[in-house]
Amino acid sequence: MLYRVIGLMSGSSLDGLDIAYVELEEKAGKWTHQILDATCIPYEDVWAQRLRDAVQLNAFDHASLHAAYGHLVGKMVNGFIADRQLEYKVALVASHGHTSFHVPGKFSVQLGDGAAIAAETGLPVVSELRAMDLALGGQGAPIVPMGEKLLFSAQLFFLNIGGIANISYNVGSHYSAFDVCAANRVLNMLSKERGLPYDENGNLAAAGRIHEGLLEQLNALDYFKQEYPKSLDNSFGTDLVFPLIQSYGISVEDRLTTTCEHIAMQVARSVAEIEKKNGQPIGGQQMLVTGGGALNDYLVSRIRLHLNPMELAVEIPDAVTVNYKEALIMALLGVLRWREEDTVMAEVTGASRSSIGGALWMGSH
Repeated sequence: MLYRVIGLMSGSSLDGLDIAYVELEEKAGKWTHQILDATCIPYEDVWAQRLRDAVQLNAFDHASLHAAYGHLVGKMVNGFIADRQLEYKVALVASHGHTSFHVPGKFSVQLGDGAAIAAETGLPVVSELRAMDLALGGQGAPIVPMGEKLLFSAQLFFLNIGGIANISYNVGSHYSAFDVCAANRVLNMLSKERGLPYDENGNLAAAGRIHEGLLEQLNALDYFKQEYPKSLDNSFGTDLVFPLIQSYGISVEDRLTTTCEHIAMQVARSVAEIEKKNGQPIGGQQMLVTGGGALNDYLVSRIRLHLNPMELAVEIPDAVTVNYKEALIMALLGVLRWREEDTVMAEVTGASRSSIGGALWMGSH
């Protein structure tokens, strides 16, 4: 079966809405994919601020934002379709939404009402991709591993460096995946002190020095003592990690350098934990790194350095895959929901069973 689908992703870095128009084909249980077109539509400042402040809203205003943002997303999709002349070519839209609350094992709230997106586009829409797993006692995250397993079977290790860094490991029938630490959201907040939206190529971090006291405190946070499965809410970075970093009277460059070192060390520690739990050596394998952090040359160099003793090579794929892998996987999860096949793996999230996640909204009669 061949499907042409739009996948949508809005990450905690708030740089914009990732839209990927992809072709997915399944033959005898094997999936292939091609990203036919993709873009990131930046949020207007007022919308970025509304999404950033969502966690502070009362229930009425939060529900209002959920609906309004859904209509905004639908209009963005319509613009994408019109600009690329894709009318009558898109079978389905799959939207992750923009996370406002994520309480592992309890509930997760993604802004962007799927019904509003369907109403605007007239297309079938899949949303609420985490809800079923949470109802079954799972973390509700990560949900990307199903896509990695089906679309990137040649790789065993995956690292996505977005607002939060997360890691996946696929070996045989077992899959390990969890959130590693806060990443781009905190790095971007620090970069703004130099008037920059982000630290391009890690140039600021490369100019600083590691502060050992801060590094020790970051690595000692309770989350890093927990065993997986586990996941993080955005507030871990904004309300805990960032204030801790800011409590040190050191330069922005030194804070960025130290934070990059912390991220690299936690990636290496996570790999070591996976190796220990699975009881299999990982030497000679590759780690596919995607997300905005894959473009931070300094951060990637530190990750490489810390993984070298384990003989785990870091692979940066083409720019389209780096930037739109998660939107691509949202598209696949939407198709799996349409086919009524599992979208979330219980061994990853800790749920009582694997599940078919997602609400389906029919945009037209």
